[in-house]
Amino acid sequence: RMFGDIIKVTPTSKVVGDMALMMVSQGLTRSDVENPGIEVSFPDSVIEMMQGQIGMPKGGFPPKIVTRILNGREQLTERPGSLLEPEDMEARRSEIAARFGMEIDDESLLGYLMYPKVFAEYMERHAVYGPVCALPTRTFFYGMEPGDEISAEIDPGKTLEIRLQAVGETHEDGNVRVFFELNGQPRVARVADRRVAAAKATHPKAEAGNPSHVGAPMPGVVASVTVTVGTEVTKGELLLTIEAMKMETGLHAERDGTVKAVHVAPGTQIDAKDLLVEMG
Repeated sequence: RMFGDIIKVTPTSKVVGDMALMMVSQGLTRSDVENPGIEVSFPDSVIEMMQGQIGMPKGGFPPKIVTRILNGREQLTERPGSLLEPEDMEARRSEIAARFGMEIDDESLLGYLMYPKVFAEYMERHAVYGPVCALPTRTFFYGMEPGDEISAEIDPGKTLEIRLQAVGETHEDGNVRVFFELNGQPRVARVADRRVAAAKATHPKAEAGNPSHVGAPMPGVVASVTVTVGTEVTKGELLLTIEAMKMETGLHAERDGTVKAVHVAPGTQIDAKDLLVEMG
């Protein structure tokens, strides 16, 4: 209803999901989002869609929401694909293969070209944990309990039968011994116990109504910081980006000023309303 008569299929369905998650996490209503008097940090995917970077629906988007979301940013007037530079597919394939140390098939090549950051994160996880895509979904998210048994096909025709027998006591270093059977053979491994709560640093909160304070609009992880102490910024300039639930949100300066303090760095875990940047 807010975005107009969009084509309801990926990727617009993801954008709608990003918007919904943002609104729920911040407790915003539709009237709050449309109210120009309330500061809202829109997800990057929402901004990009309103710019026309994934195409434009017949009749365009509702003008009021476009003005609200773009906040002075330009909107594309032609098909976004026509603006892309020609790609040397084989040169890029060689580049990616060298970076990740593996052969790159067509599916992986296209995946990287469309989603380079997501693909890189997947390959980094794969290098540490192996082919976790072979795990059943429930096991991937919640692990196994003693007595559980799963099948994991790691290659065509090569299936592992895994049965968890017992889990030992957690050591001071946060690791635990796991006893299991692999294709009927007893095995023991030491793994990190994710149930152990890690020490969590607390951050000061942004003062409500203080125009010099830039607070976190939602819980997440700081993905990038583009300013340092002393940086002079203009209104609308990007300060940092936050990643939450696979959604990236950019925080922009609300006014001209000088950065007085930066309280976070890339990788910092944050909660809603944490103080991120102070402006002078």
